[in-house]
Amino acid sequence: MAQITHDEDEVEASRAPLIDHLIELRQRLIVVIAFLTAAFVICFVFSGQLYQLLLIPYRDAAAAIRGVPVEELDLTANFFAPLEFFFVRLKLSLVGAIIVIFPVIAWQVYGFVAPGLYKNERGAFAPFLAMSPILFGAGVGFVYYFVLPMVMRFSLGQEQVPELAGTRIELLLNVSDYMNLITTLMLVFGVSFQMPVFLMLLAKAGILRGETLLKGWRFAVVGIALFAAFATPPDPVSQIMLGGALLLLYFLSIGGMRLMEPKDEPDETS
Repeated sequence: MAQITHDEDEVEASRAPLIDHLIELRQRLIVVIAFLTAAFVICFVFSGQLYQLLLIPYRDAAAAIRGVPVEELDLTANFFAPLEFFFVRLKLSLVGAIIVIFPVIAWQVYGFVAPGLYKNERGAFAPFLAMSPILFGAGVGFVYYFVLPMVMRFSLGQEQVPELAGTRIELLLNVSDYMNLITTLMLVFGVSFQMPVFLMLLAKAGILRGETLLKGWRFAVVGIALFAAFATPPDPVSQIMLGGALLLLYFLSIGGMRLMEPKDEPDETS
C-alpha cells in the first residue's frame, strides 16, 4: 500500500500545467526536425549513390530472369520530365532521413510520455524503446533483401521474347515509379513491424491478453490480409509477403505477451 502511495506521489509531482506540456512538445519537435534536417541534407548529398544502391535488386533480378551476366546487362532507368529525377532524389532523401533518425523519434516520444509513468513502468518501457528501431530496421531490411528482389523477379517474368519481329515486350524502368515502390514498401513494412511492441505494451499494461489474440486468430488473418492488400502496391508478391510476415509476428507477439502479462496474485483469503 505504501508503495502504491509512493508511486502516486511520484506521478503527481511530475504533473505540469498544459502550457508546460505544449512547450515540452514543441522543444521535442524542434529536436526531431533538427535531426531530420541534418539527415536530409546528408542523404541528399549522397542521394545519387543511394539510388544506385537501390537499383541492385533490379539489376540482379534482370540478370537472373534474362540469363545475362551482370557485366553484360544494358539497363537504363528513365525519367520523362526535366525535374523528375531531382524530385525523386528529394523524396529518397526524406525517406532515408526518417529511417536514419527513427531511434531519435522513438527516444523523444519516450521522453515526452515518461513523466506520466510510474518508475517501474518506465523500466518496463525501456526494452520496448530499444526494440522499436530494431524492428523498424528489420522491416526495411526485409524489403531490400527479400521483398524487392521477388517483386522485380515477378515483374521481369512478365517480359516476352518476340515471336514476331519487332514485338518484344520488356520492362522499361521509370525512376519515379521505382522510387515510389521502394519507399512505400519500406515505410509500410517498417511501421508494420512495430506490431509486437504495441501488442506487448498492451499486455504489460493488462489491457490485452495473449489468450484473447490466440482465440481470435481467424479474425486476425482476415484483418492482416485486408491491411496487406490496401497498404502495399497492387502486386501479389508484396501483399503475400507482408501478410505472411505480419502473421508470423502476430503469433510471436502472443508468446511475448504471455511473458508480459501481469501475474495473478494468489488468493490469501484462506
